[in-house]
Formats: sequence, C-alpha cells, structure tokens
Amino acid sequence: MSPPVLRNDVFLRALLREPVEYTPIWLMRQAGRYLPEYNATRARAGSFLGLAKNPAYATEVTLQPLARFPLDAAILFSDILTVPDAMGLGLSFEAGEGPKFAHTVRDEAAVARLAVPDMDSLRYVFDAVSEIRRALDGQVPLIGFSGSPWTLACYMVEGGGSSDYRQVKSLLYRRPDLMHRILEVNADAVTQYLNAQIAAGAQAVMIFDSWGGVLADGDFQAFSLAYTRRVLAGLTREHEGRRVPSIVFTKGGGLWLDEIADAGSDAVGVDWTVDLARARAQVGQRVALQGNLDPMMLFAQPEQVAELARRVLDRFGPVTAGYGHVFNLGHGISQFTPPESVSALVEAVHSHSALLHRT
Repeated sequence: MSPPVLRNDVFLRALLREPVEYTPIWLMRQAGRYLPEYNATRARAGSFLGLAKNPAYATEVTLQPLARFPLDAAILFSDILTVPDAMGLGLSFEAGEGPKFAHTVRDEAAVARLAVPDMDSLRYVFDAVSEIRRALDGQVPLIGFSGSPWTLACYMVEGGGSSDYRQVKSLLYRRPDLMHRILEVNADAVTQYLNAQIAAGAQAVMIFDSWGGVLADGDFQAFSLAYTRRVLAGLTREHEGRRVPSIVFTKGGGLWLDEIADAGSDAVGVDWTVDLARARAQVGQRVALQGNLDPMMLFAQPEQVAELARRVLDRFGPVTAGYGHVFNLGHGISQFTPPESVSALVEAVHSHSALLHRT
C-alpha cells in the first residue's frame, strides 16, 4: 500500500534548501513534560520506559503537540539511550536523577563484550515509527533520531549523566584505543538503527551530538565528528521515492561549524550562542541551518516571545535560492515552559517568516 500523500512538506523542502513559502518550525522535546496531556499519558504508562517502549503510547505522545500547535514536523517519541540499552547495559530512569546504566564500559573486558545489538531488540522503536506514520496520515513529516556515537559513549562510560565527564575523558586520554573501539561499535549501531527507522517510515533523521561541545579542539574532530561522519556516510538517502534529509546538532559546536557543515548532512543545528547571520555566511549553500532560540526565552511574556522569534528570523534574513532555515530551539524545551508561549512562538514564526519570504 502506498503511503498517504504528504500534505505539508515545507520542513523537508527547507532541509533540502528548496523554495518554501514560510520558515517551518518544530521543537526539540516537543512531546514532553510541559504538556499536561503528556504527563497524563506517562502516568498511565507507569514509567518513562513504559511509555517509550510501548508503540501505542509513543504514538499518542508524539501526536499530542501537533493537536495543540500547527508545527511542521513530528519527531518520534523515544530516547537516545535505546541503543546502549539494547547492548545489555541495563538502562533505568530514577525519579529526579535521570538515566542510569547498571553496567558501565570502562575497561578492556567491557569493551571486548561490546557489539552492535540485534536490531530486532529495538523492534518497539520501529513499530512506533510505523504506527506514528499511519496516525499522521500525511499531516506532516516524521523525524527519526539517534544520539551520536560520542554522546552515547559518554553515557555508557559514565553510567549516566555527568557534570565533568571525568570517566569518559579519562578513558579517552589514557586508552584512546578503547575509546575508538567503543565509537566504532556505536557508529555501526547508530547507522543500522537510523536506517531501520527510515525503512519503518521516518522521513528525515537527526543525530544529536549533545555532548560534542565538551571536547577540546582536535579531540572533537577525532572522537566525535569522525564517527558522526561515518554514520552519515552509511545512511539510506532515499526512501518511498523521496530524499531522506539528515540533520546534525552539536550543542556547543559553533566553533566547528565549517567542519560540521562538511560532514555530509543536509542541515546543521546550532544552539543560541551562534549568530544565524554569521552562520549563514559561513556555511553558504552547503547545508541548511536549524535553530536557534534560547529555550529560556519561552519564559518571557507571549508578546515578548513573538518579538524574540522575529529577531531570530531577521538574523537569518530572507530565504533566497539555495539557502534553507528550519526554526527550532537551541536545545530541548524546558518541562516548565508555559504552553501559551509555544503558541505565540509558532504563530510568530509562521506569520513573520511568510513576510520575509515575500521580500
């Protein structure tokens, strides 16, 4: 059976630097705790993992923000740590503490045991992708995603989140050979994982290099970007007769914008520390840009949020031939964000960018 006709493809066209009528918008973590309906669904699921590993619940929460706001893309509800969980590291989420792994990867024996997981163990993710695509019925495109090989390695070595990255950086500097081996396995796993999402129906994919910015110059290129590049080189580029665009987002990666733009993705996400006018001039027509409102700006009054959104759009400027811009936050939306601020943001982006696109 042929997939339904995509009624709103402005997001995909913007990623591919094709002509658009306005700047599309979606939000990192747009399905999340700032929405009361999400919290109600999570309560029914019993836990975060109970939510993420149930395709019906994942579909429900993926669609919730689209019922409230006229966003231009949906993003699969899942977690970046599904891949190392499938490697047998024992993922859990403790209330107020974030993700934890029962087993860490810090020595030769642990690295030797590491292997690309059987993708069938992640079937719940791919089933969710397929179910979400059916439920969207062509409304907007669906984004699949993964953590970058480096970001996954940070969690795998640290055993969870970290404030100083002491364990992963100690391993990197003491035993770079072991770190490269972890990253090789991760890169191959992420490639297979994203391609399976594409096969299941994801129409664009994003690589979250959330912790690339904690690396020193030189180390970023060797231990993060090289493996992101490896993933991008192995991705399925066309599915269902259409190009499948890719986005790379390195939080804190503005210093390396040129190099990231040359890594092989269609678009590069930037955080709020990057000036969009300078970024546009720097990358030229190599890639589209995605970003970059500071999520904390959503705590201003709705009319102020609208003005701040217009300021971001004005910095990028009119989208002329060969350029592309997708509006987003510079990182994930806060759980404390008032939904009315999101309404003001989406309306301002659509209305103001439509004026810019006519100039």
